[in-house]
Amino acid sequence: MGEKQTFQPLTRQDRITVVLYRTGIVLSAALIAGLASVQAASVGAAGAHAGVLADGLLYGLHASVGLCVIFIHLYVGKFKTFLIGLYLISLGCLAALLFIGRGTPAGALGQGPYGPLLLLPLSGCLGFVTAKEAFCFQLFEGYLLAMFMPACLLLASAGIMSGRGATSALFLTAGLLVIFTLRKVFQPLAYDIGDKTAYR
Repeated sequence: MGEKQTFQPLTRQDRITVVLYRTGIVLSAALIAGLASVQAASVGAAGAHAGVLADGLLYGLHASVGLCVIFIHLYVGKFKTFLIGLYLISLGCLAALLFIGRGTPAGALGQGPYGPLLLLPLSGCLGFVTAKEAFCFQLFEGYLLAMFMPACLLLASAGIMSGRGATSALFLTAGLLVIFTLRKVFQPLAYDIGDKTAYR
């Protein structure tokens, strides 16, 4: 469980890493909200630059989740190693999307069932972060996000979810992330560090 107290004075490095970690959370929420808006525009009257904008948002989302993964504070080192490995897989999947989409990862998402599946590792990384915070600080929407994001990708890859359904799912994900973010980022910085003597 998360520790809601200060065990040791925070160093400058502690403060920087926590701020970077929380910046990743904030950016992820904003970027997913942006993707939902672009998806809504493309389902209706598609804008000429929607694909380019979606690509930029996807690149940004990979970067923001990377901030979370790199700077998350976990007591158990094996969890961090697993999370970094999963993130590296997500970067490989991004490369696959680039290849399939001939330079446009967003374009590849609509080409066959494998497009959404290639986002599963990224959603796994973000879901790990939200579930960790849910476990530590009772941010229960974090558990919902950890289950909802991959479930939506699986439904989309199976062809069960329509374009409008995917847009609604993105907006719901963004809404949950905004709630999660507002509850997380205003916590004292020391909450993320906890007892450094317990790290292993």
